[in-house]
Amino acid sequence: MKKILGLDLGIASIGWAVIHEPEQEDEQASLVKTGVRVVHYGDNLKKRNPKTGKISDVSDVQEAFNAGQGISPNMGRTQKRGMRRSLDRYQDRRAHLFYQLREHGLIKEGTVLTETGKGNTHTLWALRADAATKPIGLEDFARVLLAINKKRGYKSNRKAKDEDDGQAIDGMAIAKELYDNDLTCGQYGLQRLIAGKRHIPEFYRSDLKAELKRIWNKQREYHGELLSHELLEKIAGKNQTTTWAILKEPWGLVGEKRTAKGFDKRIEDYQWRVDSLIRKLTLEQLAVVIQQVNGAISTSSGLLGAISDRSKQLMIQDLTVGQFLYKQIQENRHTPLKGQVFYRQDYLDEFERIWEVQKDEHPQLTSELKHDIRDTVIFFQRRLKSQKGQLAVCEFEGKEQPVMDENGKPALTKDGKPKMRKVGPRVCPKASPLFQEFRIWQVLNNIELIYEGRDGKGDERSENGIVRKGRSWCLGPEYKARLFAELSWINELSASD
Repeated sequence: MKKILGLDLGIASIGWAVIHEPEQEDEQASLVKTGVRVVHYGDNLKKRNPKTGKISDVSDVQEAFNAGQGISPNMGRTQKRGMRRSLDRYQDRRAHLFYQLREHGLIKEGTVLTETGKGNTHTLWALRADAATKPIGLEDFARVLLAINKKRGYKSNRKAKDEDDGQAIDGMAIAKELYDNDLTCGQYGLQRLIAGKRHIPEFYRSDLKAELKRIWNKQREYHGELLSHELLEKIAGKNQTTTWAILKEPWGLVGEKRTAKGFDKRIEDYQWRVDSLIRKLTLEQLAVVIQQVNGAISTSSGLLGAISDRSKQLMIQDLTVGQFLYKQIQENRHTPLKGQVFYRQDYLDEFERIWEVQKDEHPQLTSELKHDIRDTVIFFQRRLKSQKGQLAVCEFEGKEQPVMDENGKPALTKDGKPKMRKVGPRVCPKASPLFQEFRIWQVLNNIELIYEGRDGKGDERSENGIVRKGRSWCLGPEYKARLFAELSWINELSASD
């Protein structure tokens, strides 16, 4: 009798079963025992059931899972691994930058690069702000480069595709146009709709908040205390549905019946947003305007919106990151700077401006050194790791061959058998056009059509296909060629199509 242990490995449990398998004719197979071992998610918490009062052990991660939150037991380990990788890459960049600075004579072995002495807490920020406008010493310039290398920004390009003409819409250019022409988001959107554009780009959160504030203050002149500051704070951050629910009772809203539909209704919505800045609107119309603007604010990304707003301020005020942060320190020396994130392009613009100012004063700052520091050290983006080694050896063309040791002799396993490995050409990657072509033909060759005659028993059918007696037959070469030509250009093809 042979004993077999079967395991079912899951992410939260391990199922097992022990069976007896017969080896002789007079033996009979039998199931010995089965079971399951549950893997606990983490530290158990005591929780009281509000209905029964019973206290039970509930895992914190399991509780989050039951509540519908996408939390994985490996999330903490993944985050810590990402932190370790970020730290390792930063330290590698810093060591490489130190090497470049010493090689080109910007610093020496004993150069002090930290803030030392009494009252020197913010001297580096002052140097960084001054470096964008006037020459500084080489050692001070090296300190500025090390500061930029420490935080180099969030890499992103805020551009959206215009559905009308396929051109990329630059959100920063729109923000600059709003600032230069003193336009609100509603006025800009109405201009696009009147010009025949159907796509309205996403606006910065600060521009939407500024529009909401202007509309609120203007309409307060007509509706008085119905538009109180307390009510404005109450609807802050709420979506369209919640905004309407909050305004419904104090304003006595019942819902205005509108005759405009589709694109005309959209133009009317933006027209009301523009009119709210110059004339009195009814409370029903004003509620629609507030609902749309406040809803757009709530749907905008909080983190990315804050980053974009800071970048917009840099552009409008013509400041570098260092100048922007040092200005805050001058106004309040206790201002927290750690959580203020900028785009990587903002740091790159600061680097360019500082280098152009300093290169005229210091001949050591050559274009070759600039390329090395900018493109291979501070703003270097490592390439993706090659995954070619993950491709398997072709099961048809590959062959087994023994593994050789250092002495050129066949390597052996623990059992004394020769260690073998499979060699030969690799399989075709899934992204390859050849593999896609193979998959199409594989599906077409596997299609089998079933036909039932009027009597339900089936009969002989032949229509550009292989003739078969009975219920099924395959596609003929003409049909396959036509289907292949169609599937080569589209993503999918339904059975009815």
